[in-house]
This record gives sequence, C-alpha cells and structure tokens, in this order.
Amino acid sequence: MKPKTEPRIIKTGEQYRACVAEVKRLASRDPDPDSAAGARLELMAKLIEDYEKQLFILEKPDPVDAIIFRMEQQGLRQKDVADLLGGKNRASEVLARKRPLTLPMIRALYERLAIPPELLIREPAAKYGVPRRKLR
Repeated sequence: MKPKTEPRIIKTGEQYRACVAEVKRLASRDPDPDSAAGARLELMAKLIEDYEKQLFILEKPDPVDAIIFRMEQQGLRQKDVADLLGGKNRASEVLARKRPLTLPMIRALYERLAIPPELLIREPAAKYGVPRRKLR
C-alpha cells in the first residue's frame, strides 16, 4: 500500500489523526529501521511527538507543589521531611510558602527525595489576594 501523502508538519487535528493512522499501519508491518518504510515510520512518529508537545504543554510545578507531590508519593508527612528543611518550624514555613528554599534545602531534597533541582530553584507560586472590604 502506497502512502497517501508526503509527511508534513502537523497543524490540525485531522492531520494528526491521519498521521496516527499511518503510524499504526506502518508499525503493524514492523519495517526494518534502515528501509524506506522504517524511515517513514520514524519521521511520522517524530511529527506526532512534536505536535503533541505543542498541543499538551505541561507547566512545571512550583517548588512547594513538587515537594508535596513527592511526599504524597512516598507516604511522608511534614515531620518526615523536617530534617531536610532545617527543622519542624522551618518545614512548616517552607510548605506554607512563607520561607524560600535555601541551597542546602535544595541539595537535601534532591539527594534524599530525588526531586530535580530545576523544579526546586524556581520561585514558588505566590498566593496574592486582595482583602475584601465590607460594603455598607
């Protein structure tokens, strides 16, 4: 079966679905990677990957959210990470976003909880609010 069209950058959902169908068709034949079909399969898969990255942009969590997520994953409580953050009070302040992470905290969180440093060195999401005034 001859390919329907030449591979192009995917710009629409219709093009995306057509490429996915083509990849499924090619993959079912399990072509040799060095063959023309194998090269086409690789190219189509890359086009799909690029489109999905553009379509599904995932934002990195702020540092506190990353810490809380890892704590939940590992079944840890605040007291379990207190030594990594400089004590119970400091852990409470960090997790409440009242104190920024220090370099020693970042190192400890990376080494002991395997949280990537690039997530920890970002500024935490600020919790700004405008005080509401009572209407008379």
